[in-house]
Amino acid sequence: MEVFSSLLSWQSIAVTVVLYFLTLAFYRLYLHPLAKFPGPKLAAITRYYEAYYDIIKNGQYTFRIAEMHKIYGPIVRISPYELHINDPSYFEKLYRHEGRWNKYDWAVEAHNAPGGIIFTPDHDQHRARRLPLNAYFSKASVLRRQGLIDRKVEKFCGRIAEFAATGKPIDLGAAISAFQRDVSTDFVLGKNYNNLDQPDFGVGMTLFMQGGGTMWRLTKHIRWYGPAMLSIPKDFLIKNADPDTANFMRYAKDSEEETARLLKAAASYKPEDDAPRTIVHEIFDSNLPPEDKTVKRVFSDVATVTGAGFETTSSVLRLIVYYVFSNPEILRRLRAELANATKPSSSLDATIPLHTLEQLPYLTAVLMEGMRLSPAIATRSQRIAPDRDLIYDKYRIPAGTPVGMTVVFMHTDEKLYPDPHKFDPERWVNPETRKKSEKTYAPFSRGTRICLGMHLAWAEMYLVMAALLPKFDFDFKGLTPEDHFEVMSDQFIISTKGKAVLEARVSLRKT
Repeated sequence: MEVFSSLLSWQSIAVTVVLYFLTLAFYRLYLHPLAKFPGPKLAAITRYYEAYYDIIKNGQYTFRIAEMHKIYGPIVRISPYELHINDPSYFEKLYRHEGRWNKYDWAVEAHNAPGGIIFTPDHDQHRARRLPLNAYFSKASVLRRQGLIDRKVEKFCGRIAEFAATGKPIDLGAAISAFQRDVSTDFVLGKNYNNLDQPDFGVGMTLFMQGGGTMWRLTKHIRWYGPAMLSIPKDFLIKNADPDTANFMRYAKDSEEETARLLKAAASYKPEDDAPRTIVHEIFDSNLPPEDKTVKRVFSDVATVTGAGFETTSSVLRLIVYYVFSNPEILRRLRAELANATKPSSSLDATIPLHTLEQLPYLTAVLMEGMRLSPAIATRSQRIAPDRDLIYDKYRIPAGTPVGMTVVFMHTDEKLYPDPHKFDPERWVNPETRKKSEKTYAPFSRGTRICLGMHLAWAEMYLVMAALLPKFDFDFKGLTPEDHFEVMSDQFIISTKGKAVLEARVSLRKT
């Protein structure tokens, strides 16, 4: 009798569980505020649909969303709670300065950087945390600090020249990443980690960053995973993890200690001090509350702001260098334009002012085309209007609904860009054509969350190309764009089959 009662009890529990999930599925399909929106029924019922593509299929949900749009149209329900729109005409309405716009906490908090500006969901809190850094990353500030970038560019070119002298192939992809990390950490933290001095350009750090989206995707669906991994002492990982992870953890530990040191030093900082100001000083001197000035919170900003510039700008530069030096006509036009701009100088090594480079129309067109094909991130970026409904076509989107768009889709829309996967700077040479694309060209996103380091990224690209063009020739024989520049996986950043490897033969240009 007791055994029968026990069995009945388990049967009751099982029936209750089944009824609960059937009821939940019925509600999400037919009674939920998003029930009227088209999309796969399984995606509307459970997030495990996305988890399958995120985890089992290794970051393929972005591409599954693209397939959904082909089936269901420009607006699709991609989870029980979230919509996605693939309509370039709506971009400026979703990513704008007017109104309050939150980020989707479920997605951004999975990045495991609590309190970091980039991953702050609330509109007002994000605005307050970003305010102290706006001037630090302004265009005027970047122009004043061109010398810092110039020194890194000079070292970058020096390392490339070493390979030209020996005839050995260079992993230009790793070298570009090393340059980018050195600029980013020096600009943000005031410390040079000398990645360019390493024999292999610290390629392990590059490869680690290329696969960094795995933890983010896992944490989205298994919320304890990221915090559990981060709770492992860094010293333990440095000693026992694989070389790439250990190298990254060594950097993370050092930069956290540097953040703590700078916070302590900021309390007694004087304008006449020799030490450069950093974002730590800006945060310390701001009107932010004390809880936003703790080492943990400030380190989240240091880590995410520097990290945001590591592989985003690097991926664009790799693509631009490949296409420019693989196309004789583009290369000829760029060199002619640059030579004309430097006529007053008799030396190829003379530093060209950034504001001069910004006036070169064809160089600007080349950079814009590079950023079209390789925007900062590969994933969708959701926005939430917390206090009002949104309207799209015949649909009313309830307030508080996460709505995402994916810049990669928009930048490769053949209605906007004929032959969209072709590298064609001519798209941007005509000022009228460029003006027409203003509302649908967003490599740095738009609106209240536009990229903080946008002006720094532009400066790096201008100065690197101005340095490489007169001095070097690169041979990328055997490499294909499909392997090295086609987005293959959603790692948050652009991730390709070839990762960041870009092997080339380099020679000094004969003049």
